[in-house]
Amino acid sequence: MNFTTRFAPSPTGPLHLGHAYSAVLAHDMAQAAGGAFLLRIDDLDQTRCKPQWEAQIFDDLAWLGLTWPQPVLHQSDRLPRYRDALQTLWDQGLLYPCSCSRADIRAAASAPQEGAPLHGPDGVIYPGTCRPTTPPRGPMPDMPLRLDMARAVALLDAPPSFTETGSGPDGETGLIRPQNMQVLVGDVALARPGMGASYHLSVVLDDADQAITHVIRGQDLFSATQIHVLLQRLLDLPTPIYHHHRLIRDEVGKRLAKRDDARAIATYRSEGRSPDEIRSIAGL
Repeated sequence: MNFTTRFAPSPTGPLHLGHAYSAVLAHDMAQAAGGAFLLRIDDLDQTRCKPQWEAQIFDDLAWLGLTWPQPVLHQSDRLPRYRDALQTLWDQGLLYPCSCSRADIRAAASAPQEGAPLHGPDGVIYPGTCRPTTPPRGPMPDMPLRLDMARAVALLDAPPSFTETGSGPDGETGLIRPQNMQVLVGDVALARPGMGASYHLSVVLDDADQAITHVIRGQDLFSATQIHVLLQRLLDLPTPIYHHHRLIRDEVGKRLAKRDDARAIATYRSEGRSPDEIRSIAGL
């Protein structure tokens, strides 16, 4: 098997030490296997994505010594592809429109009869407020759409699974229990307002279309992999091998975020650090 992996940052802020770890690890694993490392820009959220942050991504990764083929894929150029996949799922009776806001979902999920809201890989687990009793008919509406998880799981002829060469946060492997997905995952959003598609749908389609064989990413995304494998089955797409790696954390054990400017790659560069020092600090 050819080894092709990718790094897919969002240009919504500076890359930090955790990004450096993930990108360098993927790049090194691809080189060790004689494979390819691709850079992909996750720019669906045009309200937050900025050209200066994208330019900084290219600059920081090149400074770290990473190389990648051109041109770089931008998700914002692929909206028709995402729309076609949504249409396929709509025609299967697996999607339904949802008019709930995030506040509506939090309120419904935390209602007294429901107990405390449960969190899954897509945030607060959707309580099913807009879920119809039968699949909607007619043209697919141009509005937020959710996957009817119960109907989707019912279509599976065998439990989905994936090969994991890393591990989840608690040592989990690639076993998926589809009977638990309606409760522990819920009806995930696949089309979001102003973005065309959700992360879950876009990443699955991008990986398939770019012939990604190995997905290398942080353990914080391990729980989302069951959604991605399910979508791969529903859309008849290949399932890559997954490698979920440890997260870079701060002094109190919290994983880094883009607001952690003190650990931004650009900050280390301005302090005169070298790429080899970044590797050492990250534990590579």
